[in-house]
Amino acid sequence: MDPLIIARLQFASTTIFHYFFVPVSIGLAFTIAIMQTLYVIKGNEVYKKMTKFWAVLFLINFAVGVVTGILQEFQFGMNWSTYSRFVGDVFGPSLAIEGLLAFFMESTFIGIWVFGWNRLSKKLHLVSIWLVSFGTILSAFWILSANSFMQNPVGYEFVDGRAQMNDFIAILTNPHLWAQFPHVFFTSLATGAFVVAGISAWKMLRKHDLDMFRRSFRISITIGAIASFIILFTGHWQAQYLVQSQPMKMAAAEAQWETSEDPAPFTVYAKINTEVKENDVEIQIPFLLSFLSYNQFSGSLEGINQLQDMYVEKYGPGNYIPPVKALFWVFRLMTGAGGVMLLLGFYGMYATRRGMMPKNNIYLKMMPFAIILPFLANTSGWIMTEMGRQPWVVFGLMKTEDAVSPSVTANEMLFSLIAFNLLYAIMGTVAVYLYVRHIKKKDYEELDAPVTKDPFDDEGGAEVVS
Repeated sequence: MDPLIIARLQFASTTIFHYFFVPVSIGLAFTIAIMQTLYVIKGNEVYKKMTKFWAVLFLINFAVGVVTGILQEFQFGMNWSTYSRFVGDVFGPSLAIEGLLAFFMESTFIGIWVFGWNRLSKKLHLVSIWLVSFGTILSAFWILSANSFMQNPVGYEFVDGRAQMNDFIAILTNPHLWAQFPHVFFTSLATGAFVVAGISAWKMLRKHDLDMFRRSFRISITIGAIASFIILFTGHWQAQYLVQSQPMKMAAAEAQWETSEDPAPFTVYAKINTEVKENDVEIQIPFLLSFLSYNQFSGSLEGINQLQDMYVEKYGPGNYIPPVKALFWVFRLMTGAGGVMLLLGFYGMYATRRGMMPKNNIYLKMMPFAIILPFLANTSGWIMTEMGRQPWVVFGLMKTEDAVSPSVTANEMLFSLIAFNLLYAIMGTVAVYLYVRHIKKKDYEELDAPVTKDPFDDEGGAEVVS
C-alpha cells in the first residue's frame, strides 16, 4: 500500500462528501432570505410558513456541513504535514479568517434568526437571515482564496525553504480567485434552488399544501434558471483564464495530445489511448474550441506532449501529465449537467409564469430527479480542479508526492480512511433520514425539529434538548 495513494483517496472522499453540503447551505440560505423578504414586503403568512419549512432543511444541512468540514481540516496535520509546514504561513491566515470571521458570523446570526421569531422586529429579523447568507458566501470566499494559492501561488517569498506571505493584498486579488469565486457562488445558488424546486415538485405531485409549494417552486426555479444562465459565463470566463494559466489542465480536459490546428475544434467524444498518447476515435465540432478559448473563431491550443516538454525544461525531469481520461469525461459531465439544468430552469420559469404547470405533468415528475444534477456538476468541477493540477499540490512549487506526512504509515492512513468514511456514512444516513422525515410531513404548523419546544414557535419557547 502506497501512503500517498491512501492519503489522496482520503482527501478526495472527505472533500467530495463535505462539498455535497457547502453549496446547498449557500444556496438554501440565499433562497430562504428571498422568501422571508417576500413575507416582510407582502405580509402574506404563507411566505413565513414557507421560510420556516425550508429553514429546517437548512439547519440540518448546515450542521452536517460543519462537522464534515472539521474532519476535513484534520487531514492537513495528519496526512499532509510536509505540505502544512511548507505553506502554513500563507494558507493558514485564510483558514483562520474563515473560521474566526465568516463561520462565527454565520453561527451567531443563525442563532439570532432561529430564536428571534416574534422577539425581533420583522425587518431586524430579516437582516439576520441575510447576514447568515452573506456569512456563507464569505466563508466560501476565504476557502477559495486558500485554494487559489495552490492553483496560482502569489504574494509569497521563500524563507528557510518555506513559503511565507509577504503580500496579503496579492492573495485577495489572485486572478485565479476571481475566476473561480463567481463560478462557485452561482453554482451554489443553482444547487440550493434545484434542491428546493425538486422537493417542491414532489410535494405538488402529492398535493401537499399546494399554495405554499407552488410559490416555493416558482421562487426557486427562477433563482435556478438565472443562476444556471450566469454559470455559462462564469464557467466560460474561468476556462479562458485556465487556458492561459494552466494550459496542461485544459489540454487534458480536451484530450489534446498535439498542438491543435487553427482554428481548433471541440472534441465531443474521444476514445483515448494514454499508452501511445493519441485518440483512436474522435467526434469534433469545428471552430468551437477556438471560440470557447479566445472568443473568436481562430487560434490554436498547445498540446499535452508539447506542454510536457516545456514543463520538463522549466521544472526538471518528471511526468507532468494529469489523468487525461478522468479530466476529459468529468469536464463533459460537468458541462452536460449544467446544460440540462439551464433547460429545466428556463422551462420551469416560463411555465410557472404562463400557468402551464399541471399537477401531474412530466416536467414535475422529472424535477425531483433533477436534484442530482448540480451535485454531479459540482463534484465533477472539483475533480477537474484538483486532478487537473497534478502532479502539483502547489502549482510549480511542491509536488503532491513531496507533501505527504513522512512519519505516518500506510496502515495508519488506511485506518483513518476507513474511520473517516464510516463516520461520513453515518452522518450522511442521519442527514438523509432527517431530510426525508421532514419532507414527508403534511402538517407544517408545528415544525418537526428535535427540540422540546419548537425553536420556531411563535409563543417564544426555546428549550433545546437535542
